[in-house]
Amino acid sequence: MKAADIIVIGAGMAGISTASRLAEQAEVMVLEAESQPGYHSTSRSAAMFILNYGNQVLRELNQHSKCLYDELEQDLGKGSLLNVRGDLMVAGADEIEQFNHYLANSTGLDVINIDEALQLCPALRKDKVHKAAIERGAADIDVDTLLQHYIRSFKENNGQIEYNCRIKSLTYKNNRWLITTSSGLYSASTVVNAAGAWADQVGALAGLDPVGLIPKRRSAALIKVSEHESIDNWPLVLSASESWYAKPQSGLLIVSPADEDPVQPHDAWPEDLVLAEGIDRFQQFMNIEVNRIENSWAGLRTFAPDKNPVVGFSSQAQGFFWLAGQGGYGIQTAPVLAQFSADLILNHAPKISDILIRALSPDRFINQGATG
Repeated sequence: MKAADIIVIGAGMAGISTASRLAEQAEVMVLEAESQPGYHSTSRSAAMFILNYGNQVLRELNQHSKCLYDELEQDLGKGSLLNVRGDLMVAGADEIEQFNHYLANSTGLDVINIDEALQLCPALRKDKVHKAAIERGAADIDVDTLLQHYIRSFKENNGQIEYNCRIKSLTYKNNRWLITTSSGLYSASTVVNAAGAWADQVGALAGLDPVGLIPKRRSAALIKVSEHESIDNWPLVLSASESWYAKPQSGLLIVSPADEDPVQPHDAWPEDLVLAEGIDRFQQFMNIEVNRIENSWAGLRTFAPDKNPVVGFSSQAQGFFWLAGQGGYGIQTAPVLAQFSADLILNHAPKISDILIRALSPDRFINQGATG
């Protein structure tokens, strides 16, 4: 049996970033079901930092996380993690209500005229765009650099990652969690459930009620753009109803139908019809002919019923910590949720408000009949 003070289940961005923080002051081990870190949602993220993305709880987390990203960039070098691109929201005639709602709850968002929107993205169809606004500071996140930074920091503090460890059972006995996996037995006084789409299943193995996590598939396709040059300078372009988005990447364009289809936890793949419908919506706004898809993929974004992350100790089991439900915000909120999680687990004073702590607590779902 291998033992540690704390065992983190899941080596995605959430698990690794939190393990990195914890390893500074405790003996920590990460158990990952796959053969590499960040295999599922982390490696398949569109990876943008958008301050106005998400509900009010997420936007407060985004503000905290931006400060921590700035600190990381001081250590790693400016531009190593965040590269400003901009987030351009456009609204068709039937999307004005969604556009106005987003605007009313946002900060630092500039409403621009249609001509300026076309200067930013010349492929837009002028007759289709009725409203436009841009968050100029929205930035690409270098996911691999961030993940490798956390892995390196974790290992420098003697952290260990065990791969191909699928959890079979969790039992609490004599103030320790005994964890049976496909590759052996492990023991720790604290378990951090950062299992992503599988987090409710891990909770069930520990005898806990589900918090109602729902994995939702998000698909994307990579296309060539022959009609326009310098597309790498375009912002991310998003429809106000979130029915599609497009983002440049290395001379190509990522196009997503922005789907959120509820699915069971699995190694996700895109549905051809979903991609086709999304590309059609994209082409209604863009003067771009899509004749061929260079590549396509899908990932799972896992949401709690209220869309807030689920972070905190369970009141149903001693030493069981939830770190799940990050939805589509996991990469940009990783630094703040890692700090917050480490503070709670190591019994330090959290650096976020009590209101925010309650909004993230897993106990908000107890006795509410949440189902996965």
